[in-house]
Amino acid sequence: MDFKHIPVMLQECIEGLHINPDGIYVDGTLGGAGHSKEIAKRLSHKGILIGIDRDEDALNAAKENLKEFSNVKYIHGNHDQIKEILQDLNIEKVDGILLDLGVSSYQLDEKNRGFSYLGSNELDMRMDKSQKLTAKDVINTYSEESLANIIYEYGEEKFSRNIAKNICLERAKSPIETTDKLVEIIEKSIPKSKQKDGHPAKRTFQAIRIEVNNEIKPLYNTVLNSIECLSENGRLCIMTFHSLEDRAVKNAYIEAEGHCICPKDLPYCVCGCKSLGKIINKKPIEASELEKLENSRSKSAKLRIFERHYTK
Repeated sequence: MDFKHIPVMLQECIEGLHINPDGIYVDGTLGGAGHSKEIAKRLSHKGILIGIDRDEDALNAAKENLKEFSNVKYIHGNHDQIKEILQDLNIEKVDGILLDLGVSSYQLDEKNRGFSYLGSNELDMRMDKSQKLTAKDVINTYSEESLANIIYEYGEEKFSRNIAKNICLERAKSPIETTDKLVEIIEKSIPKSKQKDGHPAKRTFQAIRIEVNNEIKPLYNTVLNSIECLSENGRLCIMTFHSLEDRAVKNAYIEAEGHCICPKDLPYCVCGCKSLGKIINKKPIEASELEKLENSRSKSAKLRIFERHYTK
C-alpha cells in the first residue's frame, strides 16, 4: 500500500512544537507519519513519540515510514480520547501534541474508501473501518431535515435543502449505495449556472464525511483535554482545514487562556479566572504562497499554537 501524503506546513509545525529531545510527543493524527518522522528525528533515545490514528491503513504505513525509530508507540484510536490513551500508557503529561485535522490525501485517493466524488465506489467514508456508521447509513436513514442541516452546516452548501429533498425522493425508489449515484443527485439539485466553484459535490461529500467521522462535535473538548495533558511549557499545535474546525479550536484556546474581568486597580484577581496557558499566535499561521502553489491541500490550512503554563 502506498500512503502518499505531503505534510502541510511541516516546518511551521515542527518549530511550533519547540521540541525537547528528551520529551514525550503525541501525533494525534499520525497518517503516513510525514510530520511524525520530523519529530522522531529530533528526539534522543530518551524521547518518546506516540502516534495515534483511527485508520489502521495509516498506522501500517506509518510503521513502515518510521521503522528506523525504536521509540515510537502506535495506537489505533481517536485523538478525542487522548486522556484515556495516555492513562493506559501510564503517561501523566506530555511535552507536545500535534493534530493535523481532516481527511488525508491517501484516503481521498483510495477510491474504495468512498471519500471521493470521482468514480463509482461504495458510500463508506469511515476513517476507522471498524466503526459501524457509514456514509451509506447517513444518506439512506437520516431524515430530510437532518440531511439538509448537516449539508448546510458542515458543507456550507446553499442548496442543502434541495439536495436533501432529492436524496429522499431517490432513496424511496431504491437505496443510494454508490458515490456516483449521490453525485448524480447533487448535480441535478444545483442549477448549472451555480456549478462554477469547483465540483458541485465537493461540499456535500465533505459534510457527510464530517458527520460519519464525528469530526466537529467533540473537537472543542478535545482541544481542552489536550491542553490539560501538557506539561509546563508544553505546546499544542492544531492544523485545521475547515472554518468550523478553526472556530472550535480558536474558541477553546480563548477559554483555556482565560480572561480576567477584575478592575485594573485591584491588586489581585478576585473573579476566579483560571488560565491554562497562553495562545502563541493570535492570528492563525497559513502556508506560504509557494507551498500553496505546490500543495493544493495547504490552501485552506490554518495552524494555531497554545503553550501550557501552570498558575503558581
